[in-house]
Parts: sequence; C-alpha cells; structure tokens
Amino acid sequence: MFGSLSDRLAATFKGLRGKGRLSEADIDATVREIRTALLEADVALPVVRSFTARVKERALSEEVSGALNPAQQVVKIVHGELVDILGGETRGLRMAKTGPTFIMLAGLQGAGKTTLAGKLAAHLKSEGHTPLLVAADLQRPNAVDQLTVVAERAGVPIYAPQPGNGVGDPVEVARDARPYAETRLHDVVIVDTAGRLAIDAELMDQLRQVRDAIEPDDTLLVVDAMIGQDAVATAEQFAEQVGFDGVVLTKLDGDARGGAALSIVSVTERPIMFASVGEQVGDFETFHPDRMANRILDMGDMLTLIEQAERAFDAEQAEKMARKVSSGEDFTLEDFLEQMQSIKKMGSLGKILGMLPGMGDMKAQLDQVDDRELDRVSAIIQSMTPGERADPKILNASRRARIARGSGTQVSDVNGLIERFADAQKMMRQMGKGGGMPGPGGMPGAGGVPGMPGMPGAGGKKSKGKMAKQTGRKAKKGRSGNPAKRAAQEAGDSGAAAGTAAGAPEETMTPPDMSQLPDDLKKLLS
Repeated sequence: MFGSLSDRLAATFKGLRGKGRLSEADIDATVREIRTALLEADVALPVVRSFTARVKERALSEEVSGALNPAQQVVKIVHGELVDILGGETRGLRMAKTGPTFIMLAGLQGAGKTTLAGKLAAHLKSEGHTPLLVAADLQRPNAVDQLTVVAERAGVPIYAPQPGNGVGDPVEVARDARPYAETRLHDVVIVDTAGRLAIDAELMDQLRQVRDAIEPDDTLLVVDAMIGQDAVATAEQFAEQVGFDGVVLTKLDGDARGGAALSIVSVTERPIMFASVGEQVGDFETFHPDRMANRILDMGDMLTLIEQAERAFDAEQAEKMARKVSSGEDFTLEDFLEQMQSIKKMGSLGKILGMLPGMGDMKAQLDQVDDRELDRVSAIIQSMTPGERADPKILNASRRARIARGSGTQVSDVNGLIERFADAQKMMRQMGKGGGMPGPGGMPGAGGVPGMPGMPGAGGKKSKGKMAKQTGRKAKKGRSGNPAKRAAQEAGDSGAAAGTAAGAPEETMTPPDMSQLPDDLKKLLS
C-alpha cells in the first residue's frame, strides 16, 4: 500500500547523501519533496502541513547541524514524525477485570467487519482466550450465514439466535449474549453489528442502542483503507455520533495510496489498533506505529517477521533440524518439504521478503515470486516414495516421468527441483562442517532474491546481473573460495543495499541482525 510513498521518500533521501552539511535551501527542498510525496499518498492536507512543519523545525535545529551525518539524521527525524502521526505507541485491547470482555465492531457496509470479526477471534484464540462471535447484523442479506462460515474457519463458536435477513432485534441479541457467554465461560465477546452503504440516522441510532445494551469495553471502527480520504470523513462522523475507542484498517495489503492510515489518527485522535493484511484468517496484525514507519522508510520489519516465524515454525521441528545439520546428516527432500510448509504458513513469499531491510530496490524481483510454486514443489515431493525422498540419486528417467504425472507437472519441473535441492543439500553440508551460511544470493536458483534457496519459479542463476542493473550496482566478481569469507563479502553487499535504500552512505551501514530468528528461518532467510 505504501509502495509509491516509500519510493518517493527513498529518492528524496538519496539526494542528501554525500553532503557533509545541509543548508537551509537543502532542507527546504527536502521538505517540499516530502510534502509532495504525502499529498500524492492522499494524506489529509492539515496532517501534511503539521508533519512537514515539524520536520523542517527539527531539521533546522542543532539536532542536524551538529550531526556527523546530516542525511541519516533527517531520515531519523522523518521516522520519528511518522511514528507520531501513526499513533506513537501500540494500543492493545482493554480487557475487563471481571466477566467477559465485550468488543463491538462498527463501520460501513463493505468495510469488512464480518471477516474482521473472525480474524480478531482467531487472533485472540491464539493468545489463549476463548472468544465468542455474536451475530448482531440482522439487516444485511446472509450476514448471519457469512459470520457462521467465518466462525467455522476461525475455529470459534458463534451466538446467532436470530436468522437475520431483516428478521430479529439486534439490541436483544447483543443483550442476551452476555448471560450466554457467562454460562459457557467465554472471556471475550465480539459483536458484529450492521452497517450501511452510507451513514444515516437509523444506523447511528441502532449502534447507540447496541452500545448502551452491552456497554463494550472497546468499540472498534472498521475502516476500509482503500477508500482514502472518505475513510477519514467516515471516522469523524462515527466519532461524533456514536464514539469509538480504536480503528481497525482492512485491505492494508491493497494497492491504494495509504493516506487513510497516515491521516486517521491525527484527525480522530483515536489509535489504529489492528490491521487486516490479506484474505486468510491468519492475515491479521497488531498495528505497531514504529514498525509501520520502518516499512514506509524501507527499514524492514524484523520484529513482525520474527513473530510470524515463531508462530509458523514448530520448536521441536527446529531443534530436530538443528541437530541434524550439526551432526552432519544429509538434508532430505522430506526435510525440504517441511521447510516449505512452514514458510507457507507465514504467508506470501513476497511479503515475507519485503519485511527485510533494504528490499525496496528489489520490488521487481519480489513481484516475480510466485506463491503457487510452493504448491508445485509440495506436489512433486509428495508424489515420491519415502525411499525417493530420502535418496534422490535413485530417481532415474522412468521414476521422474511417473512423479511428473502424479504431481501434474512436467519432467523438466522435476529435474529443476532435484537440481536446486542438490544445491541446498550442499549448503546444509557446508553448514554442518562449520563453514557458515551463504549470504544473500549465495545459493544457485535463488533468482537474485535473498533468502529463497532453490525456489523454483523465482528465477535462476542468470538473474544476478539483472538484479544488479535494477539496483544500480554492478554484480560482484571474484568471490573468495573460502565459504566463511564469501559469506562475509556477500553480507557486506546486503548491508550496502540496505544503506542505499534508507538514504544513508553505504560505508556507514551494517547488515541487518538476524540473530533472533529461529534456526529454521535463518536457514531460509539468510
């Protein structure tokens, strides 16, 4: 969503590199570029004026003029101001001290309230809560049926005593949900309310009645992030007529300009609490202003990546793999399949790689990563016998033809996978001997996209020159034959890319610290 804004800001900061001191004219030009970037991103004009005024004031102060690296200091100032307009601090749900916590969802029709209710319930369930969904949207056709399906996907129960489709009293349903939840020991109740295509008196009156009946601990306004300034206007009217405690942005994975996220907090003075980032039940995140600012400035979001990895990777499986590598045992296709399935749980490959620092210059490569290749890889491996997975050397021509027929692929696809797997196996053997992990692009078949070893469909060995051309850097030659030295060389290249993207001199930046990642993820993202 923030792609165009990130590109404009990155270009602005690159223009500051190499300057030992920033003049007032330099700062004025930079602030003008930032103002243009924000306006093009559909950020509200009052927010833009306030933002750029604060940036200019701080940039003209001793905070920058006395700095050793003024360009980096300007990036730091912009980052801090972005965090502020996004809310400053992460705001969690307000849990009731006694009895079930009631959360009321409000918003216009089409904003995604019903789907969001299931995602929020699944999120709370993963944190150890026992949520209950309440179908209080009795106006929209099939709203109750939709919530029932969503509840089933999320694996949570639903309270739906009325059929909906214009039949039933939503206030009564919401009121009766409290004793129902108490008798069944649900500690969180999520009430899905009705919406309209536009704000009207009837909608607001009904929401106020539901609110008064359940006295929610938190009222969340669900806003479609793709409708731009209309989202801000909608939030203002809800705040005036019903009131709400926090905002949930849906469709944050879309291609809109992102102005709603950068405007809504300043205009309504309510925090953004959660964000929906995809269509699946698990595509749901707690909104962290500092992490979102990092993404906008192409600084990566390692903390979110680590959290997703911790949820996706099984600790016992990771420990087993670590022991296997350290003992020198061969990395098998069965292990490879487990790794692919764990990666798939984390979501889109492009999204995962996009959370790494300095990936803004590699958007073309990330766009080419096809998530369906994971399914093809899985189909090919699952079409093999246990013996073939353990020892791919026995795969002769007839076996490969049989595997291709069984997986619905071509023999060339099977051959390509076996070749890439052989490269991955060599790398794992090298790690077992203490040779260290190759740096980004160090494994053949990665297609120039760091961290995706042997992934079919992500490119091949020939793509390194193409990536260098797109990032404006020459491809490195003459790599050391020593694996450890080669890893250090390539890690240095990765750090330079991150520095370039963030607008800082290349010699001052260091590679991102991935030491906190689980072992399995280190092997695939390093």
